Amino acid sequence: MLETLISIKNLSKTYNNSFEALKSVNLEINKGEIFALLGPNGAGKTTMISIICGLVRPTSGEVKVNGSDIVSEYKITRSQIGYVPQELTLEQFETVFQNVSYTRGLYGKSSNPKHIEKILKDLSLWDKKSMRLGQLSGGMKRRVLIAKALSHEPSVLFLDEPTAGVDVELRQDMWRIVEKLRQSGVTIILTTHYIEEAEAIADRVGVIDNGEMIVVDETSKLISRMGQKKLTIQLQEKVMQLPESLAKYNLELASDGFSLAYSYDKESKQTGITNLLQQVKDSGMKLSDLKTEQGTLEDIFVSLVHKEKK
Repeated sequence: MLETLISIKNLSKTYNNSFEALKSVNLEINKGEIFALLGPNGAGKTTMISIICGLVRPTSGEVKVNGSDIVSEYKITRSQIGYVPQELTLEQFETVFQNVSYTRGLYGKSSNPKHIEKILKDLSLWDKKSMRLGQLSGGMKRRVLIAKALSHEPSVLFLDEPTAGVDVELRQDMWRIVEKLRQSGVTIILTTHYIEEAEAIADRVGVIDNGEMIVVDETSKLISRMGQKKLTIQLQEKVMQLPESLAKYNLELASDGFSLAYSYDKESKQTGITNLLQQVKDSGMKLSDLKTEQGTLEDIFVSLVHKEKK
């Protein structure tokens, strides 16, 4: 049975300029899961994380971490949370080991060199332990931020855009680190602009827009439930323009003129494919191949946010 780690009820935040950053958000995050929070810029992602971490005070609502209230039991909840900001803010002249050890002390934890050694080894930073932070690459600095956030042994780790600005290889490396952390018992909550990141590593996904949670579901179920399928019709001969008879199908003609793309709801009783293929044939086009593929999480995200803005 799933155990709730973070409980959010009717959470709202209005800033002094009357801007509503969050509007009565309800959400539960389970122990041991990787939860991805998606949303366009200004949707409320950072505000929500900042409130849970105790950096911003909510206007109304309730947030509990492991049963403790983030406002009235601040010290208890804050000690259970590790937070990795998007910005690379580090003291340039300290060594890696000194900096991570110092952060542990800020949480009132006694010195534990063995624990710091384990974290640095897990994050492939042990060989950099004596280097000054200013000497590290951007990717290594981001790992140090994670090490600092883990120094006091939190039960939940917030990652705000953990792979922003890093190359594809480093991004995949970071995904492996996140999965390893989850296996060690840490619950991971991340915001990301890279939707393939959420699709690759998250157990569940929440989409937030304009301060409201639009949808929350298991990643695979969300794709299965809301993802459209795409049929690609490959042609033997190049087509410059689609005939009028096919206009109602909203087909996409490839730039090279050798294929048509048709999106359809696989849950629908009638996909329209049979009639489409007959009309393609009747129009004189010759088929060479057919290929179907499942819509992605990115397709769902774009359609959800677009629907909200209508």
